[in-house]
Parts: sequence; structure tokens; C-alpha cells
Amino acid sequence: MTDPIELRARYRADKAKVMIALASPDTSTRGVNTALRQLSSLADATLKTLWRQAGLASPMALAAVGGFGRSELFPNSDVDVLVLLPDNKAPEDDESLKEKIETFIGSCWDAGLEIGSSVRSVTECLAEAANDVTVQTSLLEARLITGNADLYADFQNRFYTVLDPKAFFVAKTLEMSQRHHKFEDTPYALEPNCKESPGGLRDLQVILWTAKAAGFGGNWDALAKNGLATPFEVSQLKRNEALLHLVRARLHIISNRREDRLVFDLQTAVAESFGYSSVAPDGSRLPVRASEALMRRYYWSAKAVTQLNQILLLNINERLNPSEREPQRINDRFNEKGGMIDVVSDDLYQREPHAILETFLVYQTTVGVKGLSTRTLRALFNARGLMDSKFRSDPVNRATFRSILMQPDGITHAMRLMNQTSVLGRYLWVFRKIVGQMQHDLFHVYTVDQHILMVLRNIRRFFIAEHSHEYPFCAQLASGLDRPWVLYIAALFHDIAKGRGGDHSELGAVEVRRFCKQHDIEKEDATLVEFLVTEHLTMSRVAQKSDLSDPDVIEAFAKRMGNERHLTTLYLLTVADIRGTSPKVWNAWKGKLLEDLYRLTLRALGGQAPSREAEVGARKREALIQLALHALPFEAHKALWSTLDVGYFMRHDAGDIAWHTRQISRFFGRGMTIVRARRSPLGEGLQVLVYTPDCSDLFARICGYFDRSNLSILDARVHTANNGYALDTFQVISSGLSTHYRELTGMVESELSRAVADTGPLGPPSRGRVSRRVKSFPIAPRITLRPDEKAQRWLLNIASSDRVGLLYGIARVLAKYKINLQLAKIATLGERVDDTFLIQGDALSHNRTQIALETELLEALK
Repeated sequence: MTDPIELRARYRADKAKVMIALASPDTSTRGVNTALRQLSSLADATLKTLWRQAGLASPMALAAVGGFGRSELFPNSDVDVLVLLPDNKAPEDDESLKEKIETFIGSCWDAGLEIGSSVRSVTECLAEAANDVTVQTSLLEARLITGNADLYADFQNRFYTVLDPKAFFVAKTLEMSQRHHKFEDTPYALEPNCKESPGGLRDLQVILWTAKAAGFGGNWDALAKNGLATPFEVSQLKRNEALLHLVRARLHIISNRREDRLVFDLQTAVAESFGYSSVAPDGSRLPVRASEALMRRYYWSAKAVTQLNQILLLNINERLNPSEREPQRINDRFNEKGGMIDVVSDDLYQREPHAILETFLVYQTTVGVKGLSTRTLRALFNARGLMDSKFRSDPVNRATFRSILMQPDGITHAMRLMNQTSVLGRYLWVFRKIVGQMQHDLFHVYTVDQHILMVLRNIRRFFIAEHSHEYPFCAQLASGLDRPWVLYIAALFHDIAKGRGGDHSELGAVEVRRFCKQHDIEKEDATLVEFLVTEHLTMSRVAQKSDLSDPDVIEAFAKRMGNERHLTTLYLLTVADIRGTSPKVWNAWKGKLLEDLYRLTLRALGGQAPSREAEVGARKREALIQLALHALPFEAHKALWSTLDVGYFMRHDAGDIAWHTRQISRFFGRGMTIVRARRSPLGEGLQVLVYTPDCSDLFARICGYFDRSNLSILDARVHTANNGYALDTFQVISSGLSTHYRELTGMVESELSRAVADTGPLGPPSRGRVSRRVKSFPIAPRITLRPDEKAQRWLLNIASSDRVGLLYGIARVLAKYKINLQLAKIATLGERVDDTFLIQGDALSHNRTQIALETELLEALK
């Protein structure tokens, strides 16, 4: 009998040798499957020894199930086994047998095997499989390790007799759809699960499971032999499977646990294990990070797996459920078959390459079709090599692509399908360069190509009546545009030059100018598209960083726009772009800033020069109308309004002015601190009013309170009246606001009043934990301090990674230097902040104190 300690030591030593080889950069994808089989064989040998030593007799059998049954054992995966019993044997009835099985399972753990075990009779296995498709799948992959071969053969025969291939196929494809939905139906997540995400190993396994259940073969070569896959597809399947195997194996080794997610913390280490580096031999920084190079390779592989999964599952389904309906002719090249577009012959694209792009035009224009058939997908997959420079410069193909863009319907689905089948990147070679490219800016949660397609989808929805309720103002503006395809082209190219270095807006403008020339886009439209790509960041920057109450800002922006068509299309592109970065980036406050900028600029373009006096007069009249509706005493507003200057009325709309007046006028002149909160008129978050005697640390105290209360500030409008009172308005949001609105407003009004009245020293800022993503992609804090255009105030811009307590830390430094804050625009973009403050103070007049202020601000950002 082998000593358990010796057996454990030998197993661990042999496993360590294989893992060292797996972790070595010298081990390529060609060697990974051999290593996984070696790990499986080591476990097999240990299990056989332990089975024998436990004295388990021949009537029973030991089978490997699950991934271990495929002879694919990853470094930290469970060793799943089935102790198979004859129907007349039950551990509950035989104490000796029960003790032997328990001894065997215990000795497995003692030997270092992380075992997952089940003990069942053949009949019990069949009953469990009938009720649970997961058990059925696990048993489908079973293989005999040791024990009674006849018993195992009987189990196999009975299992396959009752297995229903059609029902199994339906169950596994539904299960796959649910899994894909859990991972947002994209292989391009920034932290993908290489096993479960779309395009991961599980998608490959679904093909083999359903094929094996149907009797079409249990490996890639068998599928090719049975006509389900071509030799080229088999080579692609094996290559991409090996890469995913190696990624998963190294994730296990580097994390020292069963980790299947390519999380930010591990991406660099895994990339370096593949030989990627972020540093050149001379020590200089490479333009592409090691992690980015690895992830791009992963995304390309996941995309190929997604394509092949679709092709082979459709093929298996057709074999299992042959269609009796005759194909319906669409034209000489395509038929409609079962709701799918089907090529008339397998070699269509080889004979007529023009048909490649026509496929997607037919897809757009044929009513009722829902996708491409297996034969069409396979033909496209095998025709990628035909899409060369000659194909791209062919006038017929250019005319077809232009026609696809200009179709009234189906642009989003067509472009997504073109990207999924790799046709978009093959035709638009410049697009190919950004497929699978990560964005390390902490607010984009999609790769560049997926972001572009998301923006295209957002623009398309502006023109669809069923979605008009989502963005009513955008839908209203879109209805007046006669050539929406201009915006589609701008969306395709706005970020197409990302990752090259330099200004991607200017580089993208060069690319789109070339595209418009090649595709015979009229000069006026081409000029507009180029303008949109060049300026696609301008509107959000002005809206979020500039003082929109300043007529000079509006006038300068209007000159940059030139005309209403430029302004309207840029507004639509900007909204679609921000919405396409991340579900967390857009909020109602950003929407209001953009809409305010649009309306003010439109008025200026219409010939109405921005006038402070006219605007203030209009706002006062509207505010008085609203006040009359609330039965405020006659001229009750006068005392308060006489203390407020033009700047106040320019920075607040009539609704806010009326609300402020109602809350303050009845207590005016009593020396009271007034704090009021209400649900924001924008429909998201709270609007908070603070009216109190001004002091240098007031803004810091307010920020400190919001920080402690987990309320995020979206916008701050700070005003000091000529009676020495501060009238400040804040837009704040909270995760629990929708369900606890009344409790939260009451809490803010009482607690913030006490915080403002506190005269003690300011507490230290909290040093909140930063997220994993911020740790992996840190932003060097940046401070810009410059006088405004009139040299009367200063603009302070701060860019940094976000964390808890950041704004309070900034406010605390400003209070220390007695800086007077007039306006704060808080822009949180995912996990990056880009805040702008309009400030005044004596400290800004002297170089020495200005440098000291900037130094302390940088320290607060760390």
C-alpha cells in the first residue's frame, strides 16, 4: 500500500512540473492540450491507486465526468468523478460498502485532489439526468477510469437509449442564450470570463455536446468527417480553443485559484506570460500595453468562436430538424429559407465577390428575414480572403456599401451583422484596426468597435417612432433631418482613429474625408460629416466645462457651429456618443446642459445676439408668473432680488428662481440659515438649496456633508449676494433616492443645516478605496489654472481618478486659501472625474501662493 503522504507528495510534484511548463512563455497554444491531458492522466493514476487501496470491488466502476471526463483538467479545477453502482447495490444497505466509499473520497482529498463526487446507481443516474440537463451534460462526457467495464458499458447503452437529441439541443441552446444574456450578449466585456462569456470555452463545448448527443461525433475531426464542419473551420476551432485553454490555464496558475475571469488585476500578468510587454528593449514605453495586446488577441479569438458557434449549431439544428419547406427565391443569388437568407450555391462568393456586400443589402431590404443561414454564414467565413484592396476599391462594392448606409431601415442590424461576420472590418480596413481595441479611459465600458456600433444604434433610435419616448427632444430634432445617413457615417468614423496617438478627432476627419470621396458623397454632406467627426467632443466639453450664462461663450460656440444643420446634427451625435460610452455616464443633468447649450446657440444662430439684459428680464417675468401661481404676497420677491446681481439670474432658470424666492422670501432679513431639498425638476436626484451667511469654508462644509451621506454632487451653482449671504444650489444623486425620497429630503434639510452651522475645524478628508479598475488604469492627476477670457476670474480644471472624498478634499484646500467659488461643474465619467470651477481670491494674484495652492490640490488628488 502506498503511503498517503508519499502519494500526495508525488502527485503534487508531478502536477507542479506540468504547471511550470504551462506557465512558461515557451509553451505555445500547440502544447496546452497535451499539458491538460497530462494533468488529467496524473489525476487518473492517483484515483486508480486510491480506488484499489480502498478495497472497492469489481461490481462498481469509477468514471470521470464533466471537464475531467473530456480529459481536460485545468490546474485548479475540480476533479469530478462518479462512483457508479449496480442497481442492486446501495451504500445505505451495506455499511461496509458505505465505509469503503467514504474512505476513498476522504483519501482523494488527503492526496491533494480537489474532488467533486457523486455516488449513484445506473437507474439513479438516468433519473437525475431526466430531471436536470446539467447532470445530463455531465454524464454525456463520462469516461471510465477504473472498475467494472461491463457496468459502465450498460450505463452508456441505457443513457444513450433514453437521450433525446432534439430536446437536448433545445435545452442547451436556451441555456446558452440565458448565459449570453447574463454577460450582456457580448464577447467584448472589459473583464470577460474566458469560460462562460460569449465566445468563451463554453460556446465550443455546446457544439460538441449537442453533436455528440445527436451521434455526429464528439471531437472536431469527427464533425468534419460527418460533414458538419469544413477542414478550414476545424483548424480555426482548434486554434482558438487552444488559445482559450492557455488563457484559462494561466489564469488558474497566476491567481493560484479557480479564476476564469480576465480581471484587470490579472490581465498584465497573463499578457506577460504570453511574452507581451509594455516596455521596449531600450526601456521606452510602447504605445500598446501588454494587457491591451493580449485582450485584443482574446477578442479576435472570441469573435471567431462566436461565428463558428453560430455556424455549427445552425448546421446541427438543420440535421436534427430538416426543413420541408421549399426555399423562396429572392433574386438570382439568394433565397429565403426558414426566415434566413440562403446563398443559392456554396461557391457563390468565390464566383461573384460582389454578392458579399449584397448579402447585407438583401438582409436590410427583405421583409421578414431574421438572419443568415448556416450555408451563408459558412460561405462568408470562408470568403474573408477575397476582401482585399482590389475588393475594397471596386466601384460596384462601393456603390453597394453606400446603398446599405442610405437604406431607410435596418442599418443597426446590418452593421452589427457585418461586424460579427468580419465583413465590416475587411471592407472598411480602417475599422478593422479598432476591432477588439480596449479603451483605458475609465468611462468607456466597451471596446472601440462596440462603442461605435452602440453610438450608431443610439442615433438610429432617434429616427424610430417607437423609441421617441426615450429622448423626445432628440426625436423631435431627428424628424426634421432628411438625410440621417450623414449621421450614420459620422458615427462610424468618430472614434475610428483611436489608439494611433495624436488627436483621434483630426485623424478620423482625414479618414472620413477619404471615405466620402471614394463613395461619391456630395460635397455639402461630406463637409458636414467631416465637421461632425472633427468636432464630436466639442459640444460636451463646452456644456460641461464652460459657463453657459456667459454670452461670450455662446457667441463663440455659435460661430464654431456656423449654421443650424451643423448644430443639430452635432447635438444628436453628442447625445448618442455619451450614451454609448457606459450606462453609468449619462444622467439627466448632462442632458439638460447639452439641451441648454443647443437652445442658446440656436437662438444666437437665428440672429438674436446673446443679451444679458434681455435674458434676465425674460427669466424674471417667467419667475413672477410661477410665483403668482403659489399665491406669494405682492412684491414679496423684491427684498431678496435686490441683493442678487445679473450673474445669479443668468445662472438659474425661471423655475429655480421662483423656487428660491418662495423658500427664502418669507424668512428674508431674519439672519436664518435656510436649507431646502426637493426632487430635481430633471426627474433624477435631489436639488438642494442653501441660503446662509457666507464664509470661506462654506463650500467645503457642504461637500463634507454630502460625502459623509454618500450623495454625489453633479452640479454646484454658488452665488454670494450683496448682503453677504451665500445662495448655493446643488444637484445631487443617491442610489436609494427613488424609494426613500421623502425620508432623504427631510434628512438632508435637518442634517445639512447643522453641518453648515458648525464652526469647528474641518475634518480630514476620507481616503476612500479606489476600484480595481482605477488601480489597473490609473490617471495621473492633472490641474489646469488659467484666467477666464475677461481676466476677471479664474478657471480651475481638475482631472483625476474618482474616489470617495475627492471633492471634499478639493473644497478643503480652496477653503484654506480663502478662494471664493462662483460655479462648479462636476463631471463624473465612469471612474474618472473632470471638474471645472470658476473661482476668485487674493491667493490667485501671487505666483508663490498660486503654486502652493496647485501643489496642495495635487496632493489632495492622490
